[in-house]
Amino acid sequence: MKAQRFFQDWGVLIAFILVFLYAAITQGGSFLQWPVIVQLFTQNADKGIVALGMTFVIIAAGIDLSVGSLLALSGVLMMLNFNKFIASGTPENVAVIYACLIAMVSGLVIGLFNGAVIVWGKIAPFVATLVGLLAFRSLGQAFAEGGTINATKTEGLQVIANTGFEHSSIVNRNDIPITFSWPIWIWIALALVFGFLLNRTQFGRHVIAVGSNEKAARYSGIPVQKIKFLTYGLVGLCVGIASIIQVSKLASVASGSTGLFWELDAIAAVVIGGTSLNGGRGRIWGTFVGVLLLGLISTLLVTADVSVYWQGVVKGGIILVAALLQRGK
Repeated sequence: MKAQRFFQDWGVLIAFILVFLYAAITQGGSFLQWPVIVQLFTQNADKGIVALGMTFVIIAAGIDLSVGSLLALSGVLMMLNFNKFIASGTPENVAVIYACLIAMVSGLVIGLFNGAVIVWGKIAPFVATLVGLLAFRSLGQAFAEGGTINATKTEGLQVIANTGFEHSSIVNRNDIPITFSWPIWIWIALALVFGFLLNRTQFGRHVIAVGSNEKAARYSGIPVQKIKFLTYGLVGLCVGIASIIQVSKLASVASGSTGLFWELDAIAAVVIGGTSLNGGRGRIWGTFVGVLLLGLISTLLVTADVSVYWQGVVKGGIILVAALLQRGK
């Protein structure tokens, strides 16, 4: 039992270290270079932000299958309004700020809509968010007329995802300083805030209590409906922030493919990180490492020239193993 408990608590970190060492050995010393490590964080920052919000939903014994479609819809709304602001003569920097606010607000509002349907509409989370998975992407495609929306001006948008903080002592092989992009810092900052929120605040304790035993939480005076409602708003806000990062990478959004299957990646990272699908138990740091582990495995599969069609099998197997480890004896 002690060994099983140990692996439940630290398994994701051990797995990440082992996979990282395997990659370092098989890929040679180049894998241990700063650019590769920074790129691992950069590529997974937006998915990691979504997974942080998903952690709260799953701890509260919920699920959200609509996050990928919501990300596409938020991105479309952001890009359409950005282009409208530019066309109306709004300065580019101001247009970027307005567009980012629209993305975050749209994610928050639609997330709260999901929560309202689940809490007061008495619809099962799986069903309610499955509807969102279908409807939100359809809305995004309708607004984008089924295609890709490109920014009329790109410089201001791409500052968000493609610039960041440099330190003269952290350089690549050519002695050029490595850029720690802003998405990395946003992801780390949100992870710290969410970790504090879960472990050090009344809201976090209530989320855990609701997921552990909803009936007991209600008898204890905890506002169960409000807590569930807010967790869906929280994941919606995270999706809005992630859509900003995703859109700003290329200054465009593809309504049909942006965010596709992100709900599976987010749930996988949360479960691998040690959060129970039954609710009542979870860790933000575990989710953070789980995102990096999945990103590392995907990188290894690509470098090993494994077909993209097999990557889903690998991720599915990882989720299955993580779920089995959570079952206990």
